[in-house]
Amino acid sequence: MNASYARDLELARQCAAGDEQSWERFVLEYRPTLYRAADALDASGGARDLADALYADLYSKSLFRYFQGRSSLATWLRAVLAQRYVDRVRAQKRFEPLPDEDRTAAAGDAAAGSDPPDPDLSGHLARLRQALARAVDRLDSRDRLRLGCYYVQELTLADTGRLLKEHEATVSRQLARTRRALREDVERQLQEPPGLSEAQIAECFEAVSEDAGPLDLGQLLGRKKSEPDRSI
Repeated sequence: MNASYARDLELARQCAAGDEQSWERFVLEYRPTLYRAADALDASGGARDLADALYADLYSKSLFRYFQGRSSLATWLRAVLAQRYVDRVRAQKRFEPLPDEDRTAAAGDAAAGSDPPDPDLSGHLARLRQALARAVDRLDSRDRLRLGCYYVQELTLADTGRLLKEHEATVSRQLARTRRALREDVERQLQEPPGLSEAQIAECFEAVSEDAGPLDLGQLLGRKKSEPDRSI
């Protein structure tokens, strides 16, 4: 560890340990740095979602443990953000249209070499939506409001915090906690008899991540808790 970065390393360790004041200090000092780095990567603002996601992962996945103090914390954060941006660009390029002849050959290879899709997937997705609706209904009103502000109204963490009278670091942590709780609740429901296998559950989540379809969070959050789900 470089001695000049000892202060940064200590801040990272305190944040990883869940110290509230350290986390608030981290967000105050480094959020502008990450946003500037995101804008440098994509001047249209298209990388800011990666910056927000990085904040969530720093909290929920304890990414701070990978910081060893060999550079400044700001430099390390910019490097992590840049790598995520590069990974996303590479992933997008993999899905760019192929020339007609290559596309035809690739389709044939895929059909011959891949497993056929689960014929019951549509039914599993309907069950997933029902499970998500129940999981959302079980959230308390504050968690529902926080989700609605950030994901439906597309407010920033700071604006959501001002509305709920919470620090944006608290908003970030609470959103990460709520996302984990929703996923765990949905998975638990899908495992109930007649339960889906782990592979089927993973396929459902993968299908939803590629195309949310009827999984409209705004609609789910807008339902009253006593209102049954009649959309399936």
